[in-house]
Amino acid sequence: MDIHALQQIVHKTRDARRKQTIPKFSPADRDQLIHKHHPDFRASAYRPIRFGPNEGDRTVVELATLLEGDSPIQSHDELTPHHTTDVLVIGGGGAGCAAALHAHGAGSNAILATKLRLGDSNSVMAQGGMQISVAPEDSPVTHFIDTLKGGHMENDHDLLKVMVEEGPAIAKWLIELGVLFDRQADGNLHVKKGGGSSKPRLLTCSDYTGLEIMRVLKDEVINQKIQLLEFAAAIELLSDGEGNCTGAIFKDLDNQRHIVVAAKSVILATGGIGRLHIQGFPTSNHYGATGDGLCLSYRMGAKLAHIDTFQYHPSGAVYPEQLIGALVTEGIRSEGGHLVNAKGERFVNELDTRDVVSSSIIRECEEGRGIRTMSGRVGVWLDTPLLDAEHGPGTVEKHFPAMVMQFDRFGINISKDPVLIYPTLHYQNGGVKIDTNSETNVKNLFVAGEASGGLHGRNRLMGNSLLDLMVFGKRSGLTAAGRTGSIKQGKLTLQHLDRFRAEAKKHGNASGVISPMILPAYTRKVG
Repeated sequence: MDIHALQQIVHKTRDARRKQTIPKFSPADRDQLIHKHHPDFRASAYRPIRFGPNEGDRTVVELATLLEGDSPIQSHDELTPHHTTDVLVIGGGGAGCAAALHAHGAGSNAILATKLRLGDSNSVMAQGGMQISVAPEDSPVTHFIDTLKGGHMENDHDLLKVMVEEGPAIAKWLIELGVLFDRQADGNLHVKKGGGSSKPRLLTCSDYTGLEIMRVLKDEVINQKIQLLEFAAAIELLSDGEGNCTGAIFKDLDNQRHIVVAAKSVILATGGIGRLHIQGFPTSNHYGATGDGLCLSYRMGAKLAHIDTFQYHPSGAVYPEQLIGALVTEGIRSEGGHLVNAKGERFVNELDTRDVVSSSIIRECEEGRGIRTMSGRVGVWLDTPLLDAEHGPGTVEKHFPAMVMQFDRFGINISKDPVLIYPTLHYQNGGVKIDTNSETNVKNLFVAGEASGGLHGRNRLMGNSLLDLMVFGKRSGLTAAGRTGSIKQGKLTLQHLDRFRAEAKKHGNASGVISPMILPAYTRKVG
């Protein structure tokens, strides 16, 4: 049946749904729902890692294969540095920019290297906002408790305490740099309520919060004249032979040559894993999100945490085909948008945690209450026109201009017709284990942002990612800069790689792939 015809059920049931009582899940119901329908619990998608710091731990097959992969560096001959610096930041998103700016501001020489262009990252696509407890009725304690519940009580308490307590200072820093957060009529910051949160604490810039933050951070990096290496993909870290990180090797994507950078400290801010398309899911992630930081850290001997859990954002576009996997911001549900199945029924509290909402959508589709497109994809409706009906004409266009523009390119007016959505691979809940200064168990190797693990537990609460980037980008940058005067540049060796290969050989050699992937392989070579 034509999509436009299927949309009519949403329009016809709108008035009745406003009076509908939403099903409430008991704790036992929630656990049962997640264990039955969430992709994290599909046993066939997982296997143990054969060797390395996390030997025996289970993760998805795609990630296990990369972690066991071999380095593209085969020769030890040429490690003469092309650049030498105090702090090397790898990654040009929010965490990388924050780390570089704070290291530079503390007086250290910093180089920021990124495999695409400065700002090409998941950060720039963040829509829903940044959770910070700035409202009078809110507090860092409440933010802590909400996040702990959302993470199934498995969050690292020390990391979480740091994040929620330093949030207000981060908001002040961003505002002073020029970020234009939404304001109320009286000039105070406007806050919204997000899924899984007991208080409104989302700071937003319409539905392009990440874009606005990155606009300012990119300008500041350039204004501060921080040295940039663009189109430079990190392919191996360097060590001094005594377990300390001393730099990195990059592949110049323009001319395919290697670039060696010596550094007293290295900060990995390489982002997530979505472009591995684990379990075949579409993804909201940017083109370079291929889990590079995990592979590089793992070969150095860094321990990983919570690598068996991933976040599937409830509302990824299912129609039209050109937008498959792209985010439909959670802000629409925050303002009252309904999730509607093929029968015209609401089936979940739209502001429950992301794992519960995603599991509920998958359940509806698996049990035959989803809507199938002409291409065979399946999803449920998000009733976007309800916002104009509830809050007055023009609400959707005013509050979600980026979303309106995104769908308008394909002839879809989301203020008049609902959109079809299904969970999309969105976030890597786990990553490299860090301490409160973002340092790993490998001395002078820091990891900030989505590539790190422990903070979010088994499910990230919406809006916490942007705060995570800023807080731990700042902490890693300041800590690394603080060591500049007390340590000397270490030797540049690949002894850690020799050890990794020796261990791989004991377990039947590496997985047969070269890692990191650098960019997703969407085309097949012929011949």
